[in-house]
Amino acid sequence: MPADTPPTTGIAVEVHDVTVAYHRKPVLWDVDVSFPAGSLAAIVGPNGAGKSTLLKSILGLLPIASGRIEVFGKPLAQVRDLVAYVPQRESVDWEFPVSVFDVVLMGRFGRLGWFRRPSRADRDAADAALHSVGMTEFRDRQISQLSGGQQQRVFLARALAQDATLYLMDEPFAGVDAATEQSILEVLRTLQQQGRTVIAVHHDLQTVRSYFDFVAMLNLHLVAAGPIETAFSADNLKRTYGGRLTLLDEVTEAVRRGGTLPRSP
Repeated sequence: MPADTPPTTGIAVEVHDVTVAYHRKPVLWDVDVSFPAGSLAAIVGPNGAGKSTLLKSILGLLPIASGRIEVFGKPLAQVRDLVAYVPQRESVDWEFPVSVFDVVLMGRFGRLGWFRRPSRADRDAADAALHSVGMTEFRDRQISQLSGGQQQRVFLARALAQDATLYLMDEPFAGVDAATEQSILEVLRTLQQQGRTVIAVHHDLQTVRSYFDFVAMLNLHLVAAGPIETAFSADNLKRTYGGRLTLLDEVTEAVRRGGTLPRSP
């Protein structure tokens, strides 16, 4: 972990009255939420609710129309080296001719700058990240030759190689097989045990309770946010989704019982 790692208690990300607009049309409206440091946090909501937009706004990839965002109490520019990002797999050009190891090594460039050669320590860090996601044997393979689940593991390894304090992930479990999903979950729990913070856009309501300890529920505005036990309630699910999901009644009933649903086949 970096020597200047912020405390693992308090607020990792504070989003205060943030509005984001595309072509003058708001896609996030007056969002006000604080993500606790050291948490495994999910951002959930229906399609078009602004989940990825919120994540990209925290990262500074999208301009905000109003409000402010702070990371560990500071503007992102002052702590950018403490933040790692795992984008949606579909947003990456997987035909680019580069090896698995080179992709993961890119995670070290924030520390190196673009004109310094990677050191042995940087290469060791990349190898360790590959090992942690079970991709060591694929280190020399071209990324275009990987399966979807393997590609997701590689991008997670690239983020791990950054040795960040805050990890922002856009649907890290989307489109992967069950074994890869469990492997990713184990990595996220290890990060939390190390005092890191993970904020992930997540679409599977059936696993929110078992995977995360904090949730922010969006539908253009913030519907609810807080610990899973209180915020991920039947009422908040209905307010967030408006009854539009086929599984909503089953999920809300499971929430009322305090249990979880079995995974879909």
